[in-house]
Amino acid sequence: MQMIDSQRIPASREAVWTALNDPLVLQRCIPGCQSLEKTTPTELTATIVIKIGPVRATFGGKVTLSDLDPPNSYRISGEGSGGVAGFAKGGASVRLEQEAPEVTILHYQVDAQIGGKLAQLGSRLIDATSRKLAAAFFENLATVIAPA
Repeated sequence: MQMIDSQRIPASREAVWTALNDPLVLQRCIPGCQSLEKTTPTELTATIVIKIGPVRATFGGKVTLSDLDPPNSYRISGEGSGGVAGFAKGGASVRLEQEAPEVTILHYQVDAQIGGKLAQLGSRLIDATSRKLAAAFFENLATVIAPA
């Protein structure tokens, strides 16, 4: 699965960068995220509950940040296992572009692979669910970091 998109976020580039690197903010923004812990400056562990069609699974996994260029860009990669539901692994390139002092454009390019029962659901359902989850994440992020 691949997804390429951009989102306009009503906050400065520095505020968006800070939020994208704060486990507490991310936990509030990621749909289904039960826990997110920073284990090193560039590694996190996560537990996420996700439902795609009839399959509901709890994924545990590890996320790594690389190619860090604060506050402009980074690469995020990870993999997780959902038991009998299957596995997911992939990564995303994230680039922040300041459009105005309090408006940032977040560009992202995702490449992910899934296996197990999830892979049997079909690409249409998986793509639709992925886009829905991405939209929810960005809506949550904008709400969390919007100026008071």
